Amino acid sequence: MGRRPARCYRYCKNKPYPKSRFCRGVPDPKIRIFDLGKKKASVEDFPLCVHLVSDEYEQLSSEALEAGRICANKYMVKNAGKDQFHIRMRLHPFHVIRINKMLSCAGADRRRAKFKFPGRQKIYVSKKWGFTKYDRAEYEELKAAGRLAPDGCNVKYLPEHGPLEEWKKFRKILAAV
Repeated sequence: MGRRPARCYRYCKNKPYPKSRFCRGVPDPKIRIFDLGKKKASVEDFPLCVHLVSDEYEQLSSEALEAGRICANKYMVKNAGKDQFHIRMRLHPFHVIRINKMLSCAGADRRRAKFKFPGRQKIYVSKKWGFTKYDRAEYEELKAAGRLAPDGCNVKYLPEHGPLEEWKKFRKILAAV
């Protein structure tokens, strides 16, 4: 017997049921890769961050997350180029989806909206600089003042107070960059 359609498991009826020592024998999730694109890019390469947010409280299977990741990656490679983006999947399928009852009377297979994605999704353009926690204007001010040190796709804040040796070490790192 094959898998049931995802519409049977769309709504969250109970509290989360994670894989644990009490719930064994659960297969691993299908999604394995959570970072895509140019992962080693510096913080200056990608100043914009865009979020895709679901408006509803719903369950998404690991297969759906993997399919969404593949589609987003193909779209970005085709339109932006291979190393011109960085996608980060910030959710993980911890919840074990349990078998529910399904409508099985005549015509039950036709009770659905055709070619429709479940729920509503919104696209938000973040006011932050890339994956950092600083707003764009604040980031520019701190960078001009020399208060930020690049750390991969994020930054480290260099406080004015603290040990003098740490401050000198960070100044050498910034001078090298």
